Amino acid sequence: VVTATTGEDALAVCQRERPAMVLLDIMLPGIDGMEVCRRLKGQSTTADIPIIMLTAKGDEVDKILGLELGADDYITKPFSPREVVARIKAVLRRIHELTESSKGSHLVAGNLDIDMSAFIVKLGDEVIPCTPKEIEILWTLAGNPGMVFSREHLLQSIWGYDFLGDTRAVDSHIKRIRAKLCKEGNGWDIKTVWGVGYRFEQGK
Repeated sequence: VVTATTGEDALAVCQRERPAMVLLDIMLPGIDGMEVCRRLKGQSTTADIPIIMLTAKGDEVDKILGLELGADDYITKPFSPREVVARIKAVLRRIHELTESSKGSHLVAGNLDIDMSAFIVKLGDEVIPCTPKEIEILWTLAGNPGMVFSREHLLQSIWGYDFLGDTRAVDSHIKRIRAKLCKEGNGWDIKTVWGVGYRFEQGK
């Protein structure tokens, strides 16, 4: 275990140590935990590191913001040490199981290439930095072209959450996927099915 006492230190430690997971408090001196999460998920060298947010803030809006920024889980104080350990194990187990079950798995659609064994997404020959959650969403949609997935289904299957308000986290991730990957001439697109969810659509 390595520790950091400020947001700036946390960013430096993550770049240097490449930890298996980050347990991130929101209320940090300097830049806060939300900004640390945003920066970690926005950099290709740290985007794939899972993050559990740890905070005294229990408001739904704070939880949703954390999930929208790419956090994998969110623990509100007060809590027991056993709960924290259980959450950490659950997130690490989920990532391990996903990686193991996807070894050797490639999915190609148009110019999109997803390598789930390495958590790498390519658009043509260019590697596009994506977070694990973005890759999981993309894999789910692209692996089932034409099928409509509701926000609730994606939230439950990928995050493991079943809270109505949190569906905004799905919208936020889809928005980032589109900004990174959806371009004219791809041969595929992610369509919004109004009032339902999203569909991966391949060109004719």
